[in-house]
Amino acid sequence: MAALRAACDAFVPAVEPPRAAPSFGGFWMRTPSDLGLERLAAGWIDTRMRPADREGLIQLLDLLAVTGFARLPERVRARMLKTAVRGTNDVARGFRGLCELTVGLFYGLPGPGGGNVNWDVLAYPGPPAIDPPADRPRLRPWTPPPGHGDLTLSADVVVVGSGSGGGVVAGVLAQGGLDVVVVESGGHHEEHNFPADELEAYHRMYWRGSWALTDDNTVKVGAGATLGGGSTINWTNWVQPPAWVRREWADHGLTDIDTAKFDEHLRAVSERCSATQDCSDPNGPNERLQDGADALGWSTVCTSRNTDPSTYDPATAGHIGFGDRSGSKQGTLNTYLADAAAHGARLLVNCRVDRITTTGGRAGGVAAEYDDNGTRRRVTVTAPTVVVAAGALETPAVLLRSGIGGPATGRYLRLHPVVVGAGFYGEDQRAWWGAPHSRIVDEFARRDDGYGFLIEGVQYGPGYMAGSLPWNSGRQHKVLMSGLSRAATLIGLVRDRGHGRVTLDDNGDSFVTYPLDDPHTIQRLAEALDATTRLHAAAGARGIVDLTPDKQRVWRRGQDLDRFLAGADAVPFRLPYRLIGSAHQMGSARMGTDPVTSVADPEGRLHDTPGVWIGDTSAFPTPTGANPMLTCMALAHRTAHAILARR
Repeated sequence: MAALRAACDAFVPAVEPPRAAPSFGGFWMRTPSDLGLERLAAGWIDTRMRPADREGLIQLLDLLAVTGFARLPERVRARMLKTAVRGTNDVARGFRGLCELTVGLFYGLPGPGGGNVNWDVLAYPGPPAIDPPADRPRLRPWTPPPGHGDLTLSADVVVVGSGSGGGVVAGVLAQGGLDVVVVESGGHHEEHNFPADELEAYHRMYWRGSWALTDDNTVKVGAGATLGGGSTINWTNWVQPPAWVRREWADHGLTDIDTAKFDEHLRAVSERCSATQDCSDPNGPNERLQDGADALGWSTVCTSRNTDPSTYDPATAGHIGFGDRSGSKQGTLNTYLADAAAHGARLLVNCRVDRITTTGGRAGGVAAEYDDNGTRRRVTVTAPTVVVAAGALETPAVLLRSGIGGPATGRYLRLHPVVVGAGFYGEDQRAWWGAPHSRIVDEFARRDDGYGFLIEGVQYGPGYMAGSLPWNSGRQHKVLMSGLSRAATLIGLVRDRGHGRVTLDDNGDSFVTYPLDDPHTIQRLAEALDATTRLHAAAGARGIVDLTPDKQRVWRRGQDLDRFLAGADAVPFRLPYRLIGSAHQMGSARMGTDPVTSVADPEGRLHDTPGVWIGDTSAFPTPTGANPMLTCMALAHRTAHAILARR
């Protein structure tokens, strides 16, 4: 515990405040151990980390204890950690994980009274307190009969996953008269029990419990792992698939995508999910995005959002990445899954599919394991039709464990990698107010034959922001956090030409790699960083910080912007030198006409296994270059109608 306490305090040390900086009630001298956070960190490591990550981190802490880390002078401890977090091996990954956990707890964890002693520094009011209407209908997952034995269910269709793809498929098929079972590995949350604590929300609702690194340490990915999937925790950016993407998909054999037939699917899901621009109030960062674009003459669009205006409140909208506690978000939880349940579908949560079963070479159902309040129960669902919609990080893993899908299974994973740019302004940006996305710069989307980039806003959360900012030293990180209320954080989202892969590790779990070595993608990332920086400067930022842990690089108004940008270009576009993130995963079980380069045919049926269909973003032939929720839902709507037509 002494080594853990010393490491936590080295990541967030007591420091002398910058000249003329406010005292913030003792903030500068406050450390994690002053708040007892080392005990919470130990509990988190023991109970909430994946076993492999936990074992590695415990070994690191044991090594620190053996070396007498806690007895070393503070400056020596800080120097050791600075060297450690800048590495590229698994040891460095462990130290970065400990750093993110420490700063996440320090800035993000509510205290016993519901607040956090550091939130005054951030001008953050805390998560919204909402009492949903008592008469609001609740979505009730199906509860298996009590007992400890195995479960056997039968249905016409079993849908693996409940997000933007699986939820739509389930709703359409159940309304079409089919007996549907939905199997979801995550738990069930809705507005009355979404976690108010952002760290708890990550643990309970995100893939691998947080924004997780790919297994080759290149990109941090965020994906939903809860009933409703990504549509429950995303930022409600409802973007039409670009015309050039639709033409490209038609070239892959999906010929109807570039016709009015697909417009009907887009229109149907947009109406069901209440997609309008009525709830697109811009917060400070989105206003700065618009200001900068206007000054530069760049094209922008006001985003549509799948939101119910009758319950929408901009004061709560900034929290929707942790579940929308107002109930206004119209993801699958409040739309298609509700439709499915109303038509008799059984929604089974906390149930992980091990494999798809086959009979005579065609779909027979799924074999799964259900977590019944800590008791593991085997579940067999027999069904002649299986729709795999577990997300592009898990759908190929299900197929690989089942020995089906063909040689393209897991290949062609696209991530829409993003680079982050932060500008600091003279006033509070109130980034926690209003939706993360309300404006988009689409000026550069057509670049490189449609493989360009967008500029957008991001979700605000003090713990999330603290973990995303680079750590070069404890003092530097504290200074950055002290100015967070005046910061506008924007991302450049790149339509990637390069791709990664999903395979299986020794335990049969998904193993995700994304080498980020495609020169076109790297060039677009560089251009996106350049554009976000110029946008901040044009919007009136007083300072711009290059978010790299390598060294502190700051542009201040009046300095040479081109010289600053030239220095930024010299930093490699990969971890640990620069944070690269991804909230969109696609293409790892893609559709097409060639069984060698695609997993499913143009309707979504597996080439090699009749009765098995792909129903999520993993089916995308190529990346959309835009937020994929609408495209995923429309494609799933199309797939569901193809299933109905064939039955």
